[in-house]
Amino acid sequence: MAATATGLICRSDALADGGLGVRFTITLEDGREAPAFVVRHQGSVYGWLNACRHQPAQLDWKDGEFFDASGQHLVCSMHGALYLPDSGLCVAGPCRGAQLVPVTVCETDGEVRLGA
Repeated sequence: MAATATGLICRSDALADGGLGVRFTITLEDGREAPAFVVRHQGSVYGWLNACRHQPAQLDWKDGEFFDASGQHLVCSMHGALYLPDSGLCVAGPCRGAQLVPVTVCETDGEVRLGA
């Protein structure tokens, strides 16, 4: 799913490896708004729709808390499904094998922006 416009999400220094993510809202191609988030993992920034693939629930259990205790997996607050932060692949839980929906983001000049 693609967003219809580009825009600033946050400054790069707002994201630490395995730390808090930043939530934002995007407008999808069909005009609907959807919650999304960005996180940093192993030095890179990744963007995803904030929606578990098992049930319609946002992943973070507290605003920006997307990672499990190890800082290596994104975890769904509702049922504990674990996702790889770089590919969105669910590796444990009821939606194993499903993938989060990516949101295209880029990081340049100290900023994380929506779009390529």
